[in-house]
Amino acid sequence: MFVDSHCHLDRLKQSPEELAETLNFARTRGVEHFLCVCVSVSDYDSMLETVKDFADVSVSCGVHPLHQEDACTYHELLEKAQDDAVVAIGETGLDYFYSPESKEVQLTSFVDHIKVANETKKPLIIHTRDARDDTISLLREHKASHTKGVLHCFTESLEMAQAAIEMDFYISISGIVTFKSASELQDVVKAVPLERLLIETDSPWLAPVPHRGKQNQPGYVVEVAEFIAELKGISVKELARITTENFYTLFSLAQRKAA
Repeated sequence: MFVDSHCHLDRLKQSPEELAETLNFARTRGVEHFLCVCVSVSDYDSMLETVKDFADVSVSCGVHPLHQEDACTYHELLEKAQDDAVVAIGETGLDYFYSPESKEVQLTSFVDHIKVANETKKPLIIHTRDARDDTISLLREHKASHTKGVLHCFTESLEMAQAAIEMDFYISISGIVTFKSASELQDVVKAVPLERLLIETDSPWLAPVPHRGKQNQPGYVVEVAEFIAELKGISVKELARITTENFYTLFSLAQRKAA
């Protein structure tokens, strides 16, 4: 069984009936759980409403670094994050590639998210692009010893992955790994220990080969898993087992389907 450890179901632009069909398709492919990730606290309530009827969908709460127009205060974030439905904090992080002009507000928001994760004892979901040094240094400076998390949709260096792993973080790989242009990322994936890997779709974006160009969906996490299994020289079944166990180890508040 697979887990899509990072998707944005409320961004699929589907009717409730279409979303139910999308999740059913994923289930028929062996996907047993979905983590729907928040990009703006102002959208949290509507996101929760979208997925509330699906017992196999968990949610996070946070402000994406590229959504700083919806930035919230530490106390506003903490209030939402304490909701029992929330299993993780984020996504948060730093993106200097698309929005270097918002660097200062991104830094403040990221530190607030780290502090909320420390207080709630919920793991961090981190987006990082062209901000390797600041991402790692802020985690080292502000993260509590008990706080864990994941660098999602990872496309950075092996050195950054190793630095995150040393801080008890996981590395999540999206459909980008299947792209012909992703040879450096493929080398990173080969080197990252299996016990630190997660898989994701980041739906509705970044559909893997052979679906590239289509709207991504959680069922396509299977193609991500198949590609990584081949890179690692193991069976898809083994890759699914390990990444699923990793998911529930990190996101311990997510409700696992009874055997």
